[in-house]
Amino acid sequence: MPTAVLAFNHRCATGVLDAFLRAGVPVPGEVAVVGFDDSRPARLAPIDLSAVAQDIPRLAELAVGRAVARLEGEAAPTGETVIPPRLVVPGTTAVPRAD
Repeated sequence: MPTAVLAFNHRCATGVLDAFLRAGVPVPGEVAVVGFDDSRPARLAPIDLSAVAQDIPRLAELAVGRAVARLEGEAAPTGETVIPPRLVVPGTTAVPRAD
């Protein structure tokens, strides 16, 4: 049995969470569940999913800026741009909240 599951997105994570709860496995008591997108449904009270959140407005800004630059014939930036994610810790992990 794993001690933690990091799911691709909130839909997968809620499916994992549901499977554990139906099997009587306490979350976060025995296993932690984390999704990778921090969507609004993941924050609903019955789910209260821990998540790795991304800076969606910044990612969109960079993507649109690069698309516009390519359409206008400008040179595309080279290299990678790293946008740091942040951990949102509601109720499906045993990490104490920093309220």
